[in-house]
Amino acid sequence: MGRSADGSTLEPQTLAVYRTGQSIAGLEIIRALDLRNTVTRSVVAFFADYDVLLTPTLPDTAPVIGSYAAGANSLTGHEWTDRVFSSSPFTPVFNAAGLPAMSLPLFNAVDSGLPVGMQFVADAGREDLLFRLAGQLEKLTPWHGRRPAVWSGKED
Repeated sequence: MGRSADGSTLEPQTLAVYRTGQSIAGLEIIRALDLRNTVTRSVVAFFADYDVLLTPTLPDTAPVIGSYAAGANSLTGHEWTDRVFSSSPFTPVFNAAGLPAMSLPLFNAVDSGLPVGMQFVADAGREDLLFRLAGQLEKLTPWHGRRPAVWSGKED
């Protein structure tokens, strides 16, 4: 696109990952891909015995807006990745494995009233299973039109 990869075109965390990626040697990339393949094979093996895996989407309630990327200007790509994995430990493995997953706002936190996501994961190529499950859950516990207690009443 003819644009440079710098602070005028990328968010700080994306730029940090880009810069770190520029310094990674080919052998390190091959080792990382080998590790990803090992993880993928072990995760896919789980679905030989189970149809769906249920996890929380996040380990805590939603962070305050703007706090997640706070200080990203001073982080390396590895530090940013560590932050992502520590604040969202349940989703990256399925992204890396290429498995279909969905997060649904099934509950609300008692203290804040904010939605709490639950992640459902299925075997490779089983998006159909997740879509059917989402439809069934929507009928049982509709979330359309549900608003958190902190909602101002204004639509953006």
